[in-house]
Amino acid sequence: MLGGTMKEFQSFLKTVGGNEGNKCHYPSRLDSYGCGCAHDCKYCYAKSLLKFRNLWHPEHPAVANPRKVLRELAFMNPKQIGVLRLGGMTDCFQPIEKDKRITYQIIQGLNAMRIPYLIVTKSAMVADDEYIAILDRDLAHIQITVTTTDDELSKTYEKASVPSERIKAIEKLQALGYDVQLRLSPFIPKYIDYDILNNVKCDKILIEFLRVNAWIEKWFRLDYSAWTVYENGYKHLPLSVKKALIKKITGFKEMTVCEDETTAYKYWKEHFNHNPDDCCNLRL
Repeated sequence: MLGGTMKEFQSFLKTVGGNEGNKCHYPSRLDSYGCGCAHDCKYCYAKSLLKFRNLWHPEHPAVANPRKVLRELAFMNPKQIGVLRLGGMTDCFQPIEKDKRITYQIIQGLNAMRIPYLIVTKSAMVADDEYIAILDRDLAHIQITVTTTDDELSKTYEKASVPSERIKAIEKLQALGYDVQLRLSPFIPKYIDYDILNNVKCDKILIEFLRVNAWIEKWFRLDYSAWTVYENGYKHLPLSVKKALIKKITGFKEMTVCEDETTAYKYWKEHFNHNPDDCCNLRL
């Protein structure tokens, strides 16, 4: 529960605090499935926070009770909730959703309560016709994450839908008039074919550069010699490097950067982001 006594990482419904919560415009999070994600991405910051606590179980994630979490939301002040993010520590459209359909039920409940929601996923499932049928264009905001434009490469470090399927899902939602974004997160420059990226038929892109802690550095093997800025337990690329890399992304009408490191956060907010007051750039 938000603000409750349950341990932070064991709660399906919570408000993110600390450095992330202070910067994020949408800190209220609901995970349909907790303490594990079948996508099991090697760069996942949530995995790095949960695994050493023995709270990461990708094969058998905990399953939320939709009636319980919707009942909790019903007693909350809508202003406290704001836009509810579906998928904070885990993906709400991981494969177990095909069987349990918890996210499906939660979306139906949020629609009934008129609570806006932000879906963040690496799955093309969100654009399946059965979900299109219930996604409310006035409430739903969808960010589909792409980390590479190479399907085969993606299989070596994440177990989600391959990128080509995610891009098709993005373009389908865009054509249907949804508030959808390609979320380049984490942005790993050498994994991107910019000709493919810049020709995705989507108006908006959100970029989040790879941040690295000791666990991610161990699991996700890259040359991290350029990650020379250290803050809050993570290594970051210098802002000058990020600014040079972002110039290669040219195919979108609206661009925004989600940033954790303070100096870069201030720069993107003041000089780059399409909406300086909302780095998620939602259509509200």
